[in-house]
Amino acid sequence: MRAAVVQRYGAPDVVHVAEVAAPRPRAGEVVVRVHAAAVTAADARIRAARFPRGFAPVARVLFGLRRPRRSILGGTFSGVVESVGPDVTDLAPGDAVCGMTGLRLGTHAELVATPATRVVRTPPQVSHEDAAGVLFGGTTALHFLRDRASVGPGRTVLVNGASGAVGSNAVQLARHFGAEVTGVTSTANVALVRELGADHVVDYTRTPLAQLDERYDVVLDTVGTLDPASGRRLLTPDGVLLLAVADLWQTVTSRGNVRSGSAPERPADWSLLLDLVAAGTLRVVVDRTVPLDDVAAAHARVDSGHKVGNIIVRP
Repeated sequence: MRAAVVQRYGAPDVVHVAEVAAPRPRAGEVVVRVHAAAVTAADARIRAARFPRGFAPVARVLFGLRRPRRSILGGTFSGVVESVGPDVTDLAPGDAVCGMTGLRLGTHAELVATPATRVVRTPPQVSHEDAAGVLFGGTTALHFLRDRASVGPGRTVLVNGASGAVGSNAVQLARHFGAEVTGVTSTANVALVRELGADHVVDYTRTPLAQLDERYDVVLDTVGTLDPASGRRLLTPDGVLLLAVADLWQTVTSRGNVRSGSAPERPADWSLLLDLVAAGTLRVVVDRTVPLDDVAAAHARVDSGHKVGNIIVRP
């Protein structure tokens, strides 16, 4: 099969397409023919060995000291079941499914093997591109807003980085939960963030966050430009600061009204997000869709910092 392979850490051009052995399902696994996969900030970090401050030693142990331990990146996928292993009884070849592979990665390829417990059925109303695109940003936004801050009616929410993969989902989910939402983005994306449902939009090129006079019940930073001190300044007395991107020190010292950490990958959350997409409640923002041969260009787009929503690769 063809796959995007990374055999050394480096710039986007270290990613190249090669022929590799096709996976076979083990007991409890399915092999999925990938129709769409997201190229995310997480993929770019692993490829470049560019981890948040303080996390590099641990990350190198997890992902490989001298080169990536998993040469095929990609953590989200949508496609069709190709084959099933022993003990898999609720899925069959031809079923449309999607999911996340965690540390196993491997979705930037024509085929991926994954435990059957880590896939969910894709509703017929949801395209492969939307299914693959909603998972990474959607699960992170859902975890922080719902699980870490209990966002609901009457709350005011500020989303910093409102046009990215996490931020575009956060704006919509916060509105879905009944909150009043302010999105922070650049001039080019002001109209998009309004279309996503933000009640107010701050163009940070004209109004830096340090100049904001408003205070919010929840501040979600999806891009890593706030720290506990600058973020707390934006909070109401009982407000909560959510750091979706944090360095090691910020992560281990987060307490009280500052919360950080990684989002869990839970199939129940994937199904919830897919149902919202199927109902038209949640829009998946796609920056561009590219063939597998253009995966290096997709990484370069992520590295540029100007990606809007998701980049989808079609193996």
